[in-house]
Parts: sequence; structure tokens; C-alpha cells
Amino acid sequence: MRAGVPGDERPRLSTDQKALRVNLDPVRYGTFAEIGAGQEVARWFFKVGGAAGTISKSISAYDMAVSDAIYGRSKRYVSRERLQSMLDYEHGLNLERLKPSRGDSTAFFTFADTVAARNYHGTNECHGWLGVKYQAHPRDEDSQIIIHVRMLDDENAQQQEALGIVGVNLLYAACFLHHKPERMLESLLDNLSTKRLEIDMVEFSGIEFRHVDNRVMSLKLVQLGLSGAAMFGPSGDVLQPSEVLRKRPILVERGSFRPVTKVNIDMIDCARQRFAAEREVQADQIVELMEITMRNLLATGAIDLSDFLARADVLATAGKTVLISDYFEYFRLAAYLTRYTSEPIAVTMGVASLQDLFKEQYYDGLEGGILEAFGKLFTKDLRIYAYPLLDQSTGSLTTVENVAMPGDVQSLYRHLVDRGRIKQLDNFDASVLHIFSRDVLRRIKECDAAWEEMVPPEIAALIKRRLLFGYREAELREGRDCPSAEAHIRLC
Repeated sequence: MRAGVPGDERPRLSTDQKALRVNLDPVRYGTFAEIGAGQEVARWFFKVGGAAGTISKSISAYDMAVSDAIYGRSKRYVSRERLQSMLDYEHGLNLERLKPSRGDSTAFFTFADTVAARNYHGTNECHGWLGVKYQAHPRDEDSQIIIHVRMLDDENAQQQEALGIVGVNLLYAACFLHHKPERMLESLLDNLSTKRLEIDMVEFSGIEFRHVDNRVMSLKLVQLGLSGAAMFGPSGDVLQPSEVLRKRPILVERGSFRPVTKVNIDMIDCARQRFAAEREVQADQIVELMEITMRNLLATGAIDLSDFLARADVLATAGKTVLISDYFEYFRLAAYLTRYTSEPIAVTMGVASLQDLFKEQYYDGLEGGILEAFGKLFTKDLRIYAYPLLDQSTGSLTTVENVAMPGDVQSLYRHLVDRGRIKQLDNFDASVLHIFSRDVLRRIKECDAAWEEMVPPEIAALIKRRLLFGYREAELREGRDCPSAEAHIRLC
């Protein structure tokens, strides 16, 4: 099945047709630099004919010493760092050598990849970095696209073939679809399927993509089915999951974050303290992730990009790394994370979410039901930290010890608690337990300034400054500025 979107009417071209169109475009001229898996991308352009008008040079610096001599030393040869040095060096050479003689009529490009295809023993991680640095038009400033791929075929030859196809797709998109970044993403797996290749990171930069928000592109990767998850950091920079998570303990909090509240921050902080104190966890290596699922983003039927960016902005202000995932079931999220690390994994959630976790209807699609799901969830060194729930009418707390579970899963629940796989957080801030995101969101939209005391000060300032989560509509409806929390208290 090809990744794509309903109603996509983009013309379908074969890989040969794409390569030939690039070759026959008199404006395009550049270098192919490929390390690992053969020169699979360049091969397509040589094969279809007309390559003399397109390729200034094709190079494959396989030997590490040769690669270092050309591109400089790198900690890892299959890495973003190595790819960038290849792009910068080769593109710079093209401009230096050829721009004076043909710069007025030529848009130069460099395509590069550095790849680890399946080795002889079949024991390595099969992945690669691909990128193109180029001029969209002659004498234009540079633009760049970088992607990271996971190769899923079992055989080396199949992986090489898939790599060649996605490389052609990337260069074709850069040349002819650069004005439509979303269409570029849709086209990357043309003539392939997600069973063969996964694209888990994309980054657009440079003059042609100055208006592109890479956080939105990360979301689109997941929405289009090109990847099960994507990640970006507090500064909005896209991250490649294996580089962030590799061999590190991971702590995840799932939520809507509409907006980030004091409870969200207290929950992750409390869980980190407990997680860091575990004997087998290296505290200084913990990676924190705030996860938003596609199901949450699609709760209203369609993704509202302004709402998504508002959530991303408040999480960035809180200094958090964001994971967007299509893994609604926790056992699928766990499988995704254990792909990258053998270190402990922790998930923190409220007691209400813990109750939902034990609802058997969520596992109807599994032959083994909840037992199969939990077998997958707790196979690795994963534990759950539960945050208490306050009953505001009685003041009582629901915790791991007194939460009500259906009788038919009660024994399973107690077994996991007794084994230390589900643990109670007891280091929480009791003064924030009354806060719920949906209540904060309602108060923002109703111009009830009490919401400001329910979120961290920097989040409140951002919401007011950027008019997020309906704050603008509240102001317009009231016909005035919403009062500050302090003014609201005085008015009362």
C-alpha cells in the first residue's frame, strides 16, 4: 500500500520517468555522493539516458580513511553530521568550479546519502540519511531537504533497490514540487510501500522553504503514514528518534496539552524523580518525551494546524521534546521505544488513564486480548508511574492502592502492582491536583482569569501574547481585554 491521502490527484510517474525528466531538464546539473548500499540513486539516472546533461560527478567514498580525508572526521559514518558535510562539500565544489562558466543558466544540486544496508550476518540496524542541497533556480540561494529512512526489506538487494527509488523521488520532488512541500512528502514513497521503507524524519531549510514549519512537516509524516512517529525539540528543530533515544532510559507522558498545566509539569517532574532513583537507571541519561497521539489530534474529525502549533508552542516554552505518534495502544508505543533502546522505559499517567488501560474492549483486535497486549507492553523493562486523582467533592484521593478495577482483571492488576511494574507517585504537589486541562481550556475561552493560576507563568504569558486556545475569541466576545488573574481576584 502506497502512503498517501484520500483524493490525491497527483500524477503517478514511474521511477524511470522521474529520473528521465530530471535528466532532460537543461537547468539541473550536479553531483551524486553515496556511501553504503552501492550508488543506487545515481544508477537510475545513468540507466534512463541523458545523464551527461545532469551529472557533473558521481562519487562513492566507501573507505573510512578516504571519506574522512574528503569530508572530515565524524563520530558515526551513517549520521546526519556526515550527510551534512557531504552536501556542503560537494555543493561548494560545484559552485566554485562551475558557477563562473554556467551559473546564469544552471541550477546546481548535490544529492548525497550515507547508508547502512543489511550486512552479511543480518545483525545491523538498516537505515540511512539522504539529502539534497540545491538551487531551485539559477543563481538562487541554496535550499535543502534531509530525510532519514529505515529500510525494512529482508534482503540487501531489496534494500538497495528501495533506497534508489526513494532517492529518485527526493531529487524529483526537490526539482519539480518544491513549491508544494506537502506534495513533496506524499511523493517520497511513490513506487514503494511502508512495508519496505519508513521515513521518520524530514527537515526543510533554505530560501525556498523559509515559510515551512518543520513541526507541521513532522506531523504530516505521521498523518500520511510515512512513519509511525516523529519528534521535534523545544526549539522546533526536527529530531531523528534513534539519535535521541539510542541506549538511553526514556520517560513518556501522554496528554492533549491543551494547554500545558501545572499538573502536566508536576506529573513529569515527579515521575522523573522516581525514575532517576531506580537502581538500574542512569539519571543524567533520561530522555523526557511529551507524547501527543494522532487519535487525540483527530478528536474533532480533522487536524486543526493552528491548534497543533499552539500545543507545540506551549510545550516548547516548557522546554519539552514532543513525540507525535500513531500508537494509541500503549503496547505499540512500547514496541516503538524498545526499537531504539534496551534501557528502562517509564510511562507516567493519571489514575483515570490507568483504569482505561485495563478496559478489555481496547484489545478486541488481538487474539490474546488484554493478556497479549500486556505481554507486549511489559516484556521489556517498562514500568508505569501513576499520578493520583482528586475527588473535589470529598477531597479523597484515588491511588494505585484503592483504584477500582473490574473483577476479571483485578488479579492481573494486583500482579503487576506486586511485581513493581505499576507504581504510585507519592511525591506530588497536592495544591495542583484540582487542575484539569479541559477546565483550563474552558476558562480561557470564557475569559475567566482563574486559568492563569492553573498553568506555569511562562505558559500563561505565551497564551496571552499569542492569543492561543481561544483567548482571542474570548477578548472579542467580552469587547475588552480579559482581566489578569490578579485583577480578577480584586474584582471578586
